[in-house]
Amino acid sequence: MAAEFDKHDNNLALSKLIARQLAESFQQRLTFAEYMDLALYHPRHGYYATNAAIIGERGDFFTSPHLGADFGELLAEQFVEMWEVMQHPTPFTLVEMGAGQGLLAVDILRYIQRQYPEFLRSLEYVIVERAAALIAEQKRQLNASEVPDVPLHWYSLDEIPLHSVTGCFFSNELVDAFPVHQITLAAGQLQELYITLVEGEDGMVQFDEVSGELSTPRLAEYFELVGVQLDAAIYLDRYRSEVNLNALEWLQNVADRLQRGYVLTIDYGYTSDRYYSPTRNQGTLQCYYQHTHHSNPYLHIGQQDITAHVDFTALIRQGEASGLQAIGFTQQSLFLMALGLGDRMVALSQSTATKPQAIQTLLHQRNALHLLINPMGLGNFGVLIQSKGLTSSESVHPLKGLSLRSGYSN
Repeated sequence: MAAEFDKHDNNLALSKLIARQLAESFQQRLTFAEYMDLALYHPRHGYYATNAAIIGERGDFFTSPHLGADFGELLAEQFVEMWEVMQHPTPFTLVEMGAGQGLLAVDILRYIQRQYPEFLRSLEYVIVERAAALIAEQKRQLNASEVPDVPLHWYSLDEIPLHSVTGCFFSNELVDAFPVHQITLAAGQLQELYITLVEGEDGMVQFDEVSGELSTPRLAEYFELVGVQLDAAIYLDRYRSEVNLNALEWLQNVADRLQRGYVLTIDYGYTSDRYYSPTRNQGTLQCYYQHTHHSNPYLHIGQQDITAHVDFTALIRQGEASGLQAIGFTQQSLFLMALGLGDRMVALSQSTATKPQAIQTLLHQRNALHLLINPMGLGNFGVLIQSKGLTSSESVHPLKGLSLRSGYSN
């Protein structure tokens, strides 16, 4: 897979920067994880630095919070129950990791203010965000939305002291945007795919891929962790996929900072047996540009989102090694229905509204609720809840959001 970079199709400044790093790097190559990190997170030219305010209907993709307040309000119901299970600790800290434009924080805080004032008095809200442009947009949204006056902080994960949080770390569509390594098989041997520079026929410099030895032994160890044998005969040469080592490091850091409480992760992905199925021989990497998706990460550099599905088995296994207990893995549709989405749909159907504008609002909300549980889309996202430091009586208390769970395969 190769692509030219030019002023018509790419962020030229970022392309030149990546080309310079390639030329100066050892063996003139970068891992795909290094390339993806620059394409998404370079502080001046990366996708999240330059597209922070146009994610959603006008941007390249939308997330559950863009469909209205229901998603955040139902999440708040789960957070309240967690607080109750833990015997009302004060403070109870919600740590939202990767808060996007701040829409979810607004919906959660407003709903808690209306429905659970006692919980609000115990609440502290922390946002962990890497992109300065997104932090600015989050602050703008929160300031403009008149959210309740609760302790509200922005930190990097490293700035949160070890073993300091009682509450819940949570994320929605965060892990899929972590830079991933790409691997392939050659003569039954595990190799890594690297980014290099080549000169095209017209003299234009291009990015291309080459395979080589693994950049770190952790890639082979990853497959031991998740119990997948890529050297088995069922895997053919040129099989390729992704490995998200950043997700393992991230979860370790989260576990180290959680003293007592929960980790809630919502994202699209699979368990390892499905993720590394021999039939999924080109991996899960996807790019999103103006609400279309494709699989070429070397187009629209710095101007398109790049994602890979999440391996939930890896999060479960890494969590166990880090002191986290997996208490449930389910689908977003079941999770939200258990928290009351079905009741909201019934209430909409029983509305006596007669004015055209009110009816239009009801139809819009009903459509949004259906999209949240659509089995071909958001409804098929995975929801993983892990816990740490709970007492024996707290740990056996079933969470409402998991009451319809189908179990997980790890």
